[in-house]
Amino acid sequence: MTISDILKTKGEAAGLSFTSLQLEQFEKYYEMLIETNKVMNLTAITEPEEVVVKHFIDSLLAYDEKLFKNQVLADVGTGAGFPGIPLKIYCPQLKVVLIDSLGKRLKFLQGVIDALGLQDITCEHLRAEDAGKNPRHREKYNIVTARAVARLSVLSEYCLPLVKKNGMFIALKGSKYQDEIQEAQKAVSILGGKLISAEEVRLPDLNDGRAIVKILKVKNTPGMYPRKAGTPEKQPLGSK
Repeated sequence: MTISDILKTKGEAAGLSFTSLQLEQFEKYYEMLIETNKVMNLTAITEPEEVVVKHFIDSLLAYDEKLFKNQVLADVGTGAGFPGIPLKIYCPQLKVVLIDSLGKRLKFLQGVIDALGLQDITCEHLRAEDAGKNPRHREKYNIVTARAVARLSVLSEYCLPLVKKNGMFIALKGSKYQDEIQEAQKAVSILGGKLISAEEVRLPDLNDGRAIVKILKVKNTPGMYPRKAGTPEKQPLGSK
């Protein structure tokens, strides 16, 4: 089966449908991911079906039609481009900024953007803490996403400073999401966020307790946050 065939079948099971152009783009993305992965560590998952389900469809479970329409999204710690590039392919009118601290990964992503002919999507070579202090990025985004980057208490300090007031931080989390939410309550509040929902989602043929956590930015983040690079991870906000 081709990537397109797998995507159509598994996408249907997840309530997603794709245009022929989107299927072509995902196919090309897969080829470039696997080819580049031979020389650079982008993903441990390489089997076609696993990439489609655990990377592409998993990324798309964060999509919310009402929320995403004509918005500007920053994807923090984007890595191999998840969820930012799948969301951009699926929702072409979305403006996307991919933020990562590793230049080599961003070079790969720029190659993908060019090969897929994607518009209104750019790469920013920055640590999340530095992006949050930078006036070009601080409180400039309607939506900020992050997947497999850090625990929610740490991730909130990376992401909430980038979210505009009344914007949304969307974290794609694994099976321990409830513990992470509990642990992150104080950090979320300090940073100006409010938990709106934590919705368990199922990938086709998998039931591993994944969830989409949505945090609304209800007030501006105090100027002292984010703290300098490395501090949020070593001393998560609200930890004893």
